[in-house]
Amino acid sequence: MSLDQNLFTLLLTQNKDNPHVVDLIDPVGMVHYRKQRLPGIEYKTEVYDPLSESLLITATAPTATSKYKTLELCNPTIIVELKYTGTLSFRWSFKWEDHEFEWKREECFMLRKPDPPVLVAITKEPAGRLKTTSVQILDYNLNRFDINDRKGLEIVILTALLTFQDSNESYHTPREEGSNSSTPALTSRGPSNSGTPGTSGSPPRPTPPPKPAPKTGVDRVKELQKGDYNEITVEEEGEVNDYAAYCVNIIKDDAILFVTLRSAAAEQVPKVLQVVEQTKRIRHKEGLSNETDLHQYVLYDTKRVGPKRIILDDSAKAKYTPPNSLTVHLSKIDMPELQPKATTQDNSEKESKKEEKKGWWK
Repeated sequence: MSLDQNLFTLLLTQNKDNPHVVDLIDPVGMVHYRKQRLPGIEYKTEVYDPLSESLLITATAPTATSKYKTLELCNPTIIVELKYTGTLSFRWSFKWEDHEFEWKREECFMLRKPDPPVLVAITKEPAGRLKTTSVQILDYNLNRFDINDRKGLEIVILTALLTFQDSNESYHTPREEGSNSSTPALTSRGPSNSGTPGTSGSPPRPTPPPKPAPKTGVDRVKELQKGDYNEITVEEEGEVNDYAAYCVNIIKDDAILFVTLRSAAAEQVPKVLQVVEQTKRIRHKEGLSNETDLHQYVLYDTKRVGPKRIILDDSAKAKYTPPNSLTVHLSKIDMPELQPKATTQDNSEKESKKEEKKGWWK
């Protein structure tokens, strides 16, 4: 969505002195907020006032990619729960005072059921990746409602957006997730007493921590996924049992209605079917199939270009050609919209049968 150049805009810019610090500046160059992610196994991000260096808010979670984050504002202390509520699309929700808000990719709305939602913030991102470059708070819409702490709401909206960017970066650098070396320590605000490396009296250089061991099993399958949370691409790498276990874990999520399994290439088409069958076996052994039966919807050769070729030669018909691609939807509920559409050939056969029934007296 394009931004209105007439509205107040904040640009997300890497700090010149610390590449791991993000400054929110206006087009003139004035810094309004400063965000920094702290090192550690658990995810923690802090947002400061750049002039007074006072802490405004912290965002914490077990990992950067967690679907639940806790935002804690300072002076006074206010806790805000940021939850992932999307199923088929990007969607995060939080509450502020008596209002409910929802981030949808590049737009943040105030929900007013049964009335239509009101747009309160918009961002600008490059195509194909969630990496915000600028954001606008639509004050003219917020002024229509009774909000006591407008500044606090602005900080929450911006902090939520910054956590989305951290989550996206962690998805693209999964091996650094949870490593103490993946995020730098806070920039020192006082003079340094350490000597220059290589001179007498200087402290020895610390030994760098060992690289984390490469992930295996279900963790490696999760690492291979680049799409939405409920979409699984079956690659050549990874065992069938690991893909099935990962699929079962996603289906257990109450917020997920269905899981989509796709073959990465034609060679993985049989592997997709094996993953589907193993997923059903695991759910049956755990007794989950008794609680919720899975509906299965299958699509193949979805990337076919041009008309389908019909071969009438009997000898050619006997040869089976496997599909080049396969997509399987495992759904907790009946979803008719996932049913494959009838082909043109099927429609033609139906029309011809109708004509035969009419006879000569039509």
